[in-house]
Amino acid sequence: MKTGVRGVVAALLMTIPAVASAAADITMHRDPGCGCCERWAAQVRQQFGRKVQIVDDANRAALQRRVGVPAALASCHTAIIDGMAFEGHVPIADMKRALAQHPKGVRGLAVAGMPMGSPGMEVAGMKPHAYDVIAFGPSGQRVYAHHGS
Repeated sequence: MKTGVRGVVAALLMTIPAVASAAADITMHRDPGCGCCERWAAQVRQQFGRKVQIVDDANRAALQRRVGVPAALASCHTAIIDGMAFEGHVPIADMKRALAQHPKGVRGLAVAGMPMGSPGMEVAGMKPHAYDVIAFGPSGQRVYAHHGS
């Protein structure tokens, strides 16, 4: 019986690092002072239930290169969540799906620019724009999701 208890305890202890990393803080590097980034971070904080550390980063281009964000997909902020990069106003549902699936050859997702109606870019009375979420990484770039009409 003691061996069974030890086995269960050992199995639980092996899961702790995975659980701890899943609950790690989220770091978002933004263009200094960008307000829409704060609105996006608030949505991420609420829907992930995790703290979001906001870093004003005047040299975000270096971070983008380091995490593999293609220059054509640049936006106003770059978030690192559980080792994946999320560039711009990526919808939280797409982020959660990518984090759950870890698609092969994908380092992150990006929404280029700042499309009206994307998370953090909602404006009452303004029609949301259609936009694509692009997966990027060693496998190249592809449309991961489409939003809008």
